[in-house]
Amino acid sequence: MCEQELNKIKQEVENCSLCPLHKSRTMVVFGDGNPKGKIFLIGEGPGFEEDKSGKAFIGRSGQLLDKILLACNFNRNDHVYIGNIVKCRPPGNRTPSTEEQAACLPYLERQIELISPEIIVILGATALQALLGKNLKITKERGNWHIWFNRFVMPTYHPSALLRNPSLKKDAWEDFKKVILKYRELVDPDHRSPFVK
Repeated sequence: MCEQELNKIKQEVENCSLCPLHKSRTMVVFGDGNPKGKIFLIGEGPGFEEDKSGKAFIGRSGQLLDKILLACNFNRNDHVYIGNIVKCRPPGNRTPSTEEQAACLPYLERQIELISPEIIVILGATALQALLGKNLKITKERGNWHIWFNRFVMPTYHPSALLRNPSLKKDAWEDFKKVILKYRELVDPDHRSPFVK
């Protein structure tokens, strides 16, 4: 049922013209992963590789994200679903405008409602501000649990920030360790990672 409803929303998105991004996109990037997964990761928007393929987080940032998930003993097939604030690539990978975010956000909210994750991981400042408040700073909010519509939300750095500034990787890993512990608490007490006791 969930997947049928998601497919309906995907068809809506593929025909969407609510903001200018539809004019320059190659493909809509609706989401990727397991719709029954209990962790929903949310980034900013598709990049060049994602726009070409229609798949979320497959460029350099996505490859790093997959390595982080592997260290957590999570993967896209079983544990996580991945989406973005906007579903079409902003030209030149610029930050999506407030209007573009507002046009696309209802689609993401419907995805979250259908998938019903226990944990949401916000990747980066744009997603943080779109979901939790436009004046929030990722440097201040990362690593702290928030409650948003009765769901546990962990903001952390976007993988692209970790590629630009590898010194942030240590903090991001601390955030993901908290996600592992929360997953044990809420979903599977036997979940293990080789890096977290």
